[in-house]
Amino acid sequence: MIRDVQTTLLSIIKQKIPKDDTIGNVLAELLNISIDAAYRRNRNETPFTIYEVSKICKHFNISFDNLSAVKENQVLFEYSPLYNYDFSFDTYLDGLLAALKNLGNCTQPSITLTANNIALFQLLNFPHLMRFRLYFWAKTHLQIEEYQNELFQEEKLTDHAYSVGYEILQRYVKIPTVECYDPEFLKGFMRQIQYYSSAHLFKDPEYPLQLMDEIKMMADHIKEQAVLGKKFIYRQQPPAGGNEYELYLNDTINADNTFYYSSDEKEGIYLVHNHLNFLHTSNPTYVEESKSILDKQLANSSLISKINEKERNAFFHKLDKTIALFRNKIESDLHF
Repeated sequence: MIRDVQTTLLSIIKQKIPKDDTIGNVLAELLNISIDAAYRRNRNETPFTIYEVSKICKHFNISFDNLSAVKENQVLFEYSPLYNYDFSFDTYLDGLLAALKNLGNCTQPSITLTANNIALFQLLNFPHLMRFRLYFWAKTHLQIEEYQNELFQEEKLTDHAYSVGYEILQRYVKIPTVECYDPEFLKGFMRQIQYYSSAHLFKDPEYPLQLMDEIKMMADHIKEQAVLGKKFIYRQQPPAGGNEYELYLNDTINADNTFYYSSDEKEGIYLVHNHLNFLHTSNPTYVEESKSILDKQLANSSLISKINEKERNAFFHKLDKTIALFRNKIESDLHF
């Protein structure tokens, strides 16, 4: 059991250290021991002392209570507790950027994800849509007190949010990605805009129409990337090479948002929960099983990027019609 705990602890540490550092250097410096002693601990030849475990857990913000309770059928997840969460656009983007930086610094990084309703990274091409999505989460789903008496209004993004959002997109488009959508794609998000409009929760009653127009632009941008099989930032030129983008269509439904990442150095899973928060684990067994399920789901889906023009056009045609129906309904209610 002690060896299992130490193996798990070492695995977590390796996920947290920079790519250009080594587990030996990190442990030697943190625990004030020799490099040789550090690697003996890394090979499980020498167990950590209680003092060393305490120091490691404190330094890397690891819960020892959870670590020591791990069993074969249990998995350790990291997440952001709600009481520590800052519901600002800036800090949410900072978290996304940190995760992409960590992956982007690895060798041969790649992403495979299933989208249940919304494609988060693609949404960043249109920051006002992203801002509304976060606001809806805070006000309606979590009922944060300071949002309850506010009406949603268009606001200029902070310089920090704009620059961080742009850097996220730059990093996202450079990582080869496989994404799987379903026929319900974006419908839930459009229902949220319609709900706020009908509930008179927009300061400017016409603003939801602008958001719907941006959804149409996002759909067109995703389609253009699917045609080329290349990711690129909205209103920029597609790349001549690299930036691979594989888009699949699941004809049934994606049960959740699963984000699998891999590289030569590491792999892991992010699971969206509580609407926009996330769980993260690098547990090898759980990651392997999740990747197996993702592979099976993709095998039962249709590739609609670069090939399958008929199926791709049908999917985006239906999406365009749905966007138009929601927009017309909102406009009709405004002038009723």
